[in-house]
Formats: sequence, C-alpha cells, structure tokens
Amino acid sequence: MMCKPLIEMVIEDSLVESTTDHQRKLFSVHGDHDGPSIIFIAGLHGNEPSGVHAMQHLFRAIEPLRSSMKGSVHGLTGNIGALRSSDRYLDTDLNRIWSVERVEEIRQGKFVPQVRDESEQVELLQAIDEILTADTGPFYFMDLHTTSSATIPFVVVNDSLLNRRFTRQYPLPIILGIEEYLDGPLLSYINELGYVAFGFEAGQHDDPDATARHLAFARLSLHLCGVLDEEVFPVIEDAQFLEDASNGVANFFEIFYRYRISEGEHFEMYPGYVNFQRISLGQQLATSEGKPIYADRNARVFMPLYQSQGSEGFFAIRSIPSIFLKLSALLRNSNADRLLTWLPGVHWASASREALIVDRKVARFFAKQVFHLLGYRSRRRDRDHYIMKNREAASRDEAYADAPWMR
Repeated sequence: MMCKPLIEMVIEDSLVESTTDHQRKLFSVHGDHDGPSIIFIAGLHGNEPSGVHAMQHLFRAIEPLRSSMKGSVHGLTGNIGALRSSDRYLDTDLNRIWSVERVEEIRQGKFVPQVRDESEQVELLQAIDEILTADTGPFYFMDLHTTSSATIPFVVVNDSLLNRRFTRQYPLPIILGIEEYLDGPLLSYINELGYVAFGFEAGQHDDPDATARHLAFARLSLHLCGVLDEEVFPVIEDAQFLEDASNGVANFFEIFYRYRISEGEHFEMYPGYVNFQRISLGQQLATSEGKPIYADRNARVFMPLYQSQGSEGFFAIRSIPSIFLKLSALLRNSNADRLLTWLPGVHWASASREALIVDRKVARFFAKQVFHLLGYRSRRRDRDHYIMKNREAASRDEAYADAPWMR
C-alpha cells in the first residue's frame, strides 16, 4: 500500500499550501497525444479544502509527463470565497443551485447573481464551458469532497449505466441514486449533458489522510481513463491504498431514505455515528426540537450531519444484489421502459420520451424499485405528480465507445 512517509509528506505540504490564495483554474496540463479530458473540481464546499491540496500535488506529479500523456487534465476550484473563510458556503450552497434553467440563463447572459455563491457559479460554469469548447473529449468530471462524519472513502454517482460501468473499476463502495434526494447538485447537471460525472468522498473534513486519499484517487483515475499508462505512472499502490482505506467494502449501495431538515428546525445528530454504520429498527439516530428520531428499519446510516450548515440530516442506504444490477442493465438496454406507460396514471412528459409524469395517487401502489430498475429517478413536479427522468436518455455512450472499460 501507499507508504506512511508519503502520506505524512502530503499532509505536511498541504498545511503549508493551505495559506496560499485560491484560483479558479488550478492547472491545465495538455499531453502530446490525443485522448480524453479529465476535469477535477475541488473545494465546491469551502470547508472541504482537501481536494484542492491534492490537486496541487497532482499537478507537480504530471506536469513533467506531458510527452507521455494522452489527452488533458484540468483542476478547477469550486467556491473560492467559502474556501477563504473555511465555511461550507457563504450565502447559499453552491452545490444545490445547478438547475438546467439556471445554467441556461447564465449562458444567455440573463442571470444576475444576487449572492456571492451565485457569482462563484457563473465563474465556475465559464471555466467548465471553456474546457468543453477547447477539448474534444471524451470528458470525465470528478468532484472531490469530504464529509462531516467519520467515513471510509466512497464514490457517489447518478444512476446511469455509463457511470456504473466506469466507477465499478474503483476498489471502493459506490452509492447510487443520490440525485433523487438533492436539489441542483453540479454533477446532476453534468450528467444531464451526458458525460461521465461522479463524486469522490475521501474522509472526514479534518481527517489527516483525506488529502492522500484524494491524491491516490486522482492518480488512479488518470490510469482508468487512459491518460497515463501504468509503465509511466504506476498506480498499483494507489489502488491498494484506497482498497485498504475502504476496509474491503467494495459494493453498490442505494439510497432509499433521507431526513431533510426543515427551515428553522433544530436538528442534532446523535453523537458517535460513522458513515456506513449498521443501524437497527428503533435505534435512536438524532433529535428534532429535542424529540428523538428513530430508525424505521435495519439499514446503514449514510452521511450523518455533524456540522452547522447543510439541509440533509442523514440518509439510509442498503446494498444492491448483483442480480438486480444485471437485471436493470438488461431492461434498460432493451428499452423496457416503454411498458411503464401501460400503468395507470403514468404518461410521457413530452414526445422525446426522456421523462415520465406519474400521478402520486396511484404511484404509491407501484414499487419505486421498478422505476429505478428501468433508469428513472423521481423529482416532485407539484403536489399531485412526480416527474421521473430517464438517466439513460442523455448518456453519450458513443463518445466512450473506444474506452477499454466499455468493452
């Protein structure tokens, strides 16, 4: 595994670098050969600087290797203002405002930022668009994060077959379906464009190993995307380091519940919970206005909130049997979703058949897993309807057709 002295060196260097000023574009390294483009986004939340430090190390490692590189690697900073103050965000969460409508307004010059985090969004979108215009792809977007609770490292993805195929290469647990519970995360917008896009959580905010994990993940990603070969850029130790850090938990999990904190609610997570910890029916998890909140079934707790900012108190997850993953891939590839409109209260939202509108009065009689199997995730449209979007419709499978991991 990655040696202890290297981890200590990364941590020591990061403490020095944390005092430096932040820039939107941390680096762009273009290889001498055609190939994919990897875009790392770090510090989307200001109290998560670990990814920024890891990107500084990555740049120093790959800059001398341009002649052996295929494609390009970019490092972008998310919320510069929040990073300077070490806050999750300044006025509004930068990772909750990436609606398709908002982005279109920005691109058309119609959007006027009202708060500081919205100005950060405009600048970050401009940096992303510049890369999409200048490079030919295929594109891989990777968002680097840490969590408020103790955790093993893990990957979180929107549930598309494209994302599944790529991320299953990592020796890490993979969480599907978070897009169903979050409003406007950046990666959901990127997935709407059809690109491979996912997040990597390296550990707790103040975990001294988080930067080393971010660096190991980034190095391994360059190999998995085909930017640098193993002979030039060995990553076996990086993969082993991540596998060891995950305690051998390398499985697909699905989010099936979220406790959302209401505006003005006094929520406190019960102390001592760590990410992926098993919980039992009736176990106290938190309090709301001083009243206990109990688990309503056996599961695992996911991302329990131990910070002052944030609207998700905790999630509950369960492992996904491999047979269901294979079944969903078979059904999606055979366009079995056409049968969904045979169900009462279900019809296409438009002629493009990229989304379904489901009557909530009848939806409760259908298992949500049926829609998930076929690639649909729900969003509330109004009080009486869900709009369920097809994650497969936008995927640019043809752009990644020649990638080794697609075979």
